[in-house]
Amino acid sequence: MFLCRRQFPEVRTPELLAWLVDVVSSSGGSNRNTNTLANPAGSSSRPAVASSSIPVYEPVVQHVASPSFAVDLNGTEDDEVVERENLPNALVGVAPVGVGDGFLVDEEDDDVEPDMIDDDSADDIGATGPALEVGGSSSGTQQYPPHFSSLDLDAMRHEGVLGHAVGFRARDAEGTTGLTEFQVGQQFQDKDEALLSVKTYSIRRGVQYKVVESDHRRYVGKCSEFGNGCTWLIRLSLRKRKGIWEVKRYNGPHTCLATSISSDHRSLDYHVISAFIMPMVRADASVSIKVLLNATAAHFGFRPTYRRVWMAKQKSIALIYGDWDESYNDLPRWVLGVQMTMPGSVVVLKTSPVRVGGQVDESQAYFHRLFWTFPPCIEAFRHCKPLVSIDGTHLYGKYGGTLLIAIAQDGNSNILPVALALVESENVESWTFFLSHLRQHVTPQPGLLVISDRHNGIKAALEAPDGGWLPPSAYRAFCIRHVAANFALTFKGKDARRLLVNAAYAKTEVEFDYWFDILRSEDPAMCEWANRIDYSLWTQHRDEGRRFGHMTTNISECVNSILKGVRNLPVASLVKATYGRWWTKL
Repeated sequence: MFLCRRQFPEVRTPELLAWLVDVVSSSGGSNRNTNTLANPAGSSSRPAVASSSIPVYEPVVQHVASPSFAVDLNGTEDDEVVERENLPNALVGVAPVGVGDGFLVDEEDDDVEPDMIDDDSADDIGATGPALEVGGSSSGTQQYPPHFSSLDLDAMRHEGVLGHAVGFRARDAEGTTGLTEFQVGQQFQDKDEALLSVKTYSIRRGVQYKVVESDHRRYVGKCSEFGNGCTWLIRLSLRKRKGIWEVKRYNGPHTCLATSISSDHRSLDYHVISAFIMPMVRADASVSIKVLLNATAAHFGFRPTYRRVWMAKQKSIALIYGDWDESYNDLPRWVLGVQMTMPGSVVVLKTSPVRVGGQVDESQAYFHRLFWTFPPCIEAFRHCKPLVSIDGTHLYGKYGGTLLIAIAQDGNSNILPVALALVESENVESWTFFLSHLRQHVTPQPGLLVISDRHNGIKAALEAPDGGWLPPSAYRAFCIRHVAANFALTFKGKDARRLLVNAAYAKTEVEFDYWFDILRSEDPAMCEWANRIDYSLWTQHRDEGRRFGHMTTNISECVNSILKGVRNLPVASLVKATYGRWWTKL
């Protein structure tokens, strides 16, 4: 009711219709006409008067460590869209694998968000990041959605990047942005802050305005219905000596009414959304677009498009962790610095030439692939089990890409990342690049076992004559979870899949035959499908002890889940995060 009152101030007398109902308590009795006083936690000292029929409960306040929203709100992401810019003397972002505009429904968490998308806003002005002011509830019966209780509110109040505040309404401690009228002489620190305030006012009032003039010295906006009964106008100018923006003229408030009802608002562009979602992205870079979209809609009362929220998230990440394009330029400097400060580090950076008019431009290059590992990893692997688990996972950033990773485990079951690579996608060339450097620099030991899924790129790279991965130098084994998933595509039913997994885990031939006979009795075609794969690749009783009980690539999946947050960051921040998270602690 109060939200409607703020959005439609012309309605002078809002009415509330309330129904009086009886609530049956857990003991079976009816709570009728009880007058209970309570002081809920976090409320003011004045007691809240309870309803005559619904008792007031004192909520238990629990501190939640996780800054992310509820996991069931994760949504689908876009495809990647390729967009390159030629930067002089620079590395340009690698193109993602997929190209397109459509939204793909993905049941897994590995949603790949799209590349840069054209702005759908009329204004191309950057937003200033701000601070979310949060107050305690004054009612004991207030119920919040579950994702509100899992936000790290302290993290949202931290100072922003480059002196910017980090949440919405940073300069409005009372939380009245957009609800009060502008005043002549009102000042703003910069143009971004002034524009954010004007747009927020327009959104909160549910009205539209158009920009009449906008440059580095002045900004003039008029109501879209100016001349048709509404005289709303605002003029802001730059005071050069003080370097601040000031309201020079203001005709308000609006005297027009909305002529149509819309679920979106033109002023709710990605700059405004970026300022609002900044604290959420800072607290958890992996927060999904759907969660950000729902939070934006709940705050502003309008529902922006999925693309606009995606663009807002990319802008927030760039403000916090650095520009997406410049991040590629930081890689060569970082490589040189690591090799100088940590002798023995192996970093292989590959670039692609830039062709302009059929000629190679020597002054710039495209980023292609990066392989890196550190001396502690190389030394530690000598004391681990002679096996590596390899896997690839998508990057969620602006330019997409894939992260390849090799994981080992010591005798105490401690997991050790030994090498990583940034590549364009999982294909024969990228896996050959990764595995060749892994063999050369990290895992030269003979008799090594490689556990992976059945990707054709891995198969081709391991079977290359000059790769060093052929028996007896090295052996290969399949992850049974991936084998079972492929099996389930042909044969439906959980029982059949369970029988195949049990046969794979069997440690003796007798036990294997027992489960395989049951599988054959269900459907002989199932056994024929399994027999097409060499037993040494997917069964434990034929692995000659090389697996050490590792039937899946779960140790790789564990590391992928740990890296979920940094997979949303620019490439330089991603690589630096792996250095700081693991190798400095070895």
